[in-house]
Amino acid sequence: MMSNPPGPTLLGVDVFFVGTILSGIAALAVLFAIYTAISVRDPMARRVKALNQRRDELKAGIVAGPAKKRISIVRKSETTDRMRTTLEGLKVLQDAELKKAQQKLAQAGIRNKEMAIVVIFARLVTPVTFGLLALFLFYFSDMFPDWGALKRFGAFAVTLLASYKAPDIFVQNLISRRTDAIRKGLPDALDLLVICAEAGLTVDAAFNRVAKELGRAYPELADEFTLTGIELSFLTERKMAFNNLAYRIDLDAIRGVVTTMIQTERYGTPLASALRVLSAEFRNQRMMRAEEKAARLPAIMTIPLILFILPTLFVVILGPAACSIVDAFGGGGPGHNG
Repeated sequence: MMSNPPGPTLLGVDVFFVGTILSGIAALAVLFAIYTAISVRDPMARRVKALNQRRDELKAGIVAGPAKKRISIVRKSETTDRMRTTLEGLKVLQDAELKKAQQKLAQAGIRNKEMAIVVIFARLVTPVTFGLLALFLFYFSDMFPDWGALKRFGAFAVTLLASYKAPDIFVQNLISRRTDAIRKGLPDALDLLVICAEAGLTVDAAFNRVAKELGRAYPELADEFTLTGIELSFLTERKMAFNNLAYRIDLDAIRGVVTTMIQTERYGTPLASALRVLSAEFRNQRMMRAEEKAARLPAIMTIPLILFILPTLFVVILGPAACSIVDAFGGGGPGHNG
């Protein structure tokens, strides 16, 4: 009974098997790309609910008299209440840490302040959960029989540290992506603000108009501008609306815009000329960042060039010559007599 000959292998791995898996992954990626291209949604649609909620909150604060107790529109769930009770019982919930977590979530685009309780609670729960799991895997199971005591302790310590930092890393990743998206659209938004200011629109109307025009291209920036326009319309002090914008965005350029807006409101300086200077400065900074990335590209490409491109090039160029030399000196030529 004859068995099928094994396929070609590379470093002990079946090439046909790996090729089949990679082909399946490529097919799934193509299907996912087609699905995302077909199911394109309005990026501002899911943000309208949160903006309307903020508008209702500001309206409720204005309608309620100063003698009445304002009712918070944010509904506290039972889960977050239990988390808060647990953290307060363990004496690990501090007001400074809670405010810092709330600001981080606001910079990430999450405006529900109760989610700060979830982040702080996750810092407490994830090290315990993953630490117990790592303790079982590294010390009480036979999954790593060849590991010594030092390697087991190192893996256990790394697991604890990574599980403790995981919530903060996740939030920081959201902040970074949102900040980069806002940074890209800020010069265009300032140009539109200059046009709106020169056309005679008020500041809140200009913010709303810019948010409407940039809603599809830069949804994150349009979201923040819309919220700022709402706060400008309802808050008693316009300075509070600008400070809230700087509070929600971790970007020096936004803080510069806020400072310019506040000085314009206080001293009556022309808004259009100040914004035009800021817009030109931000465009120069964006061009400098692009040139810096282009200058770093040769150094970044050195390692991939050495590891992946040069070996392949050597195999393609020297492979036929090496095979000919082996056949000539190894007696495998056509004139060799067995």
